[in-house]
Amino acid sequence: MTEDILINVTPFETRVALVAQGAVQELHLERSIQRGQVGNIYLGKVVRVLPGMQSAFIEIGLERAAFIHIADLRENRSERALGVTPTPIEKLIFEGQSLMVQVIKDPLGTKGARLSTQISIAGRMLVYLPHEPHIGISQKIGSETERQVLRDRVQALVPAEEKGGFIVRTQAEGANDEELQADLAYLKKLWGSVQHAARTLPVTSLLHQDLTLAQRVLRDMVSPLTGQILVDSRSVCAELKAWAGIYTPSVADRIGHYSSERPLFDIANIEEEIIRALSRRVDLKSGGYLIIDQTEALTTVDVNTGGFVGGRNFDDTIFKTNLEAAQAIARQLRLRNLGGIIILDFIDMDDATHREAVLAELNKALASDRTRMTVNGFTQLGLVEMTRKRTRDSLAHQMCEPCPTCQSRGNVRTNRSVCYEILREILREARQFNPREFRILASQEVIDLFLEEESQHLAMLGDFIEKKISLEVSTGYSQEQYDIVLT
Repeated sequence: MTEDILINVTPFETRVALVAQGAVQELHLERSIQRGQVGNIYLGKVVRVLPGMQSAFIEIGLERAAFIHIADLRENRSERALGVTPTPIEKLIFEGQSLMVQVIKDPLGTKGARLSTQISIAGRMLVYLPHEPHIGISQKIGSETERQVLRDRVQALVPAEEKGGFIVRTQAEGANDEELQADLAYLKKLWGSVQHAARTLPVTSLLHQDLTLAQRVLRDMVSPLTGQILVDSRSVCAELKAWAGIYTPSVADRIGHYSSERPLFDIANIEEEIIRALSRRVDLKSGGYLIIDQTEALTTVDVNTGGFVGGRNFDDTIFKTNLEAAQAIARQLRLRNLGGIIILDFIDMDDATHREAVLAELNKALASDRTRMTVNGFTQLGLVEMTRKRTRDSLAHQMCEPCPTCQSRGNVRTNRSVCYEILREILREARQFNPREFRILASQEVIDLFLEEESQHLAMLGDFIEKKISLEVSTGYSQEQYDIVLT
């Protein structure tokens, strides 16, 4: 099954869609004003140690102090690996101490970023662990023979004096020694620059920033299944080709510039898919549907038969709906980037073989997901408990906020999401029509954002299309409502 990667670039955000069999499987979003911190390395300052929680707050220069738990201190991991009694956090770090830390989870809701002192730097085929001298193999590589071959090959490339270790990623399967050596050298050079920055920069400085979304696509998402990588920005396409030529040469030939007048995300109806991915309800082809609810603590997915009556009997109808739901759930987890604790409420099944078949279908559908997860099976209450690693905000958390009208019982797209949708729509219409002026009619909140934080992007678009863009407040409009008038 071939997968195509589509990269839509504007001055205000980059969006990535992974498309397979004509359907969107993954969506990723990075805004220039809200770039994530996962993977960034900082020289932090310990501002508070909490012995009762075995954790600490560390200032790294972000809006809120970041958080570290003792389990994420490398000294604690070493002690646990040796089976000795862990040293309490108050004896490992102290207030005012400088500490090199890495962000492992972006700030989510009211929580600050989560940190670790177990530094890891990812390349395309290897992950470098400067403080952990061993060779690990990705769990996705199932063959024990292949695992041992890769371990021996990488071990042979590592200098005898090397104090760090490496994790071999799935992309290393099929790579030759030259490619592995190039990745190893790149990671070592990167770590050297981090160490130099730590010696010369003041406390709370950023020592290393992870790659942009477009570059992470080449590093993390490209696989043997990847077909073409289309980029609708000529300059970004050239940058990615140059970057790939140095760090991932085998990928460079797959990158191409998309120059058609038709917007890139009109392919496979991606814009419509984004809107559907922000909805609670997901309709199934059979007539059943899912209801997906996110909270800060967990995500729940409820399966309903709806109007499906296609089975020979009621049990057959339930079974077929649950099988279809298992496939849809796996896709929605990737599409919406849902993480943390996830509870799946399938329709009750009395037949144990049906439950086993549904669980097997779920695991099969989840197999293509690169994100680490665990599925614990059915509980006594008939629920399936699972976890999916959460490092970055879900699509809904990036694009939406609690609804002010219904006392936060639902979500609406943020003012910024609406602004960016308007800018894309104006660009789309400018390719088809030749008006004298574009007039934006929107809510006070959206117009205010255009006049303030997004004024530069609005001006850039006006210069690009060589048309005047005016703003008008429509007092009766909700936050998500807008019109674009061509005059």
